[in-house]
Amino acid sequence: MENAADGSRRSPSLRLLCPKKSILSSPLPSLLWLVGSPRFLQPVTVAAALRCLRFLSDDGPFSPDLPHEADEIRGLLVRGFDIVGGLFVGSANFESDASRPLELAGELRQRLFGERASHGMVGGCVDASTGDIRFLVSESEGSEVVEGQEVLWGDEPGRSLLEKGCLLRCELQLQLPLYLPSDETMSGIEARFSSLIESTAANLRGPHVSYLVEGPTATFDESHHSVILHGNNLNSVSQLPINTNTNKCSAKIVSCSEFLPTKRHDLSSIRENADAIQITVLSNQSLNISKAGSTVPMLKYFPAPAPASLRVIDLKLDILCYSSMDLPVAVAVSELVIPGLADQLSIMKKAIVSELLTQQPQLCPYHFVPPGLLIPLTAIYDTRYGEIEEKQSELRRNLHFRLGLPLDRPLLRTSNALTFGAMEMRDRSSSKSGSSLLRDVHKEIPSSGG
Repeated sequence: MENAADGSRRSPSLRLLCPKKSILSSPLPSLLWLVGSPRFLQPVTVAAALRCLRFLSDDGPFSPDLPHEADEIRGLLVRGFDIVGGLFVGSANFESDASRPLELAGELRQRLFGERASHGMVGGCVDASTGDIRFLVSESEGSEVVEGQEVLWGDEPGRSLLEKGCLLRCELQLQLPLYLPSDETMSGIEARFSSLIESTAANLRGPHVSYLVEGPTATFDESHHSVILHGNNLNSVSQLPINTNTNKCSAKIVSCSEFLPTKRHDLSSIRENADAIQITVLSNQSLNISKAGSTVPMLKYFPAPAPASLRVIDLKLDILCYSSMDLPVAVAVSELVIPGLADQLSIMKKAIVSELLTQQPQLCPYHFVPPGLLIPLTAIYDTRYGEIEEKQSELRRNLHFRLGLPLDRPLLRTSNALTFGAMEMRDRSSSKSGSSLLRDVHKEIPSSGG
């Protein structure tokens, strides 16, 4: 048995759920980042391929700008998906080239999540003339790198993802007060803003914060399952056992499947109306005040040492996460939702910091599953000037390039974003106003003068 196990480890297979054309139609030469979900899917399973767009020199794919790539991909990937490898398209020499994308993918993954991957990573090459894929696999950090023997293209790949997992969504609107002394330098202002964002992220696990977890409802008459989780109790939930009892399990160990009694396995229906476990952040600032000897909230006054102005920073967070159905929901909130909120706070901080003293960007996240992709992705748009503004058009164009989408179809406009909510409510509203998805630009346009 040991020999059989050793043999199977030395002949790993690469399972590709993404469409062939997303890899084979890439321009030559190019570097693709391979995306999977190693925590929830089989090892060395690729769910999507993202093109590398940023390079340091004329060497192209061999010298990607990893800090720039990490900044852009961090906002794009939803938590639960991960970088699992890299692939050179148009390589002429597998022996000399295959290890480089494996190395680059590991470095990118470390920049995204702050640590080296503990899961298996893959690196490979696509032959420029034949389209054949050859690849290397490293099962863990520091383990032996071996050549894989087989490439498997998934049957009904969308169904595979939907059967094994589910989506969690959390929206959070914040108004953060930023007090600025009149003589503060720009570097000092940036430091104060960074400190404000960091403390806000840290407070997501604080004793005053709770998380209401609710499942979607299919009709108005249907009730949905719900639990409340407390932020200061979420640090010790990672090792909780999975409990499949439906009615007698505690809030900590109830699984995500309890919130989705019925599931849809058709990807097109997800694009129309996505079912997601809804996470609502609750704040109780009066908690434990009685321990301080008072039974009512107290207001404390701290006079400013110098004249100061107040800037209120408006943020609208909206994140998606991908989880397995049997993962305890408390673990999903602790390890996916809260880190996802912290990531989006950091992304918005970088977009806002240069304009703190002028007109603040109106950042709004949107979620998409465009045709040709199987996983949800998030794009953060500045809605100050509308979708036709030059920067927004350029951002969408770059996203089309990265995702391998055609440039002649408006697939990433806000009208194509995922919608969430009860199916019956969606059916009623769509019967009045038409579908929210932009399918044909010539339909549903009022006649001139009418």
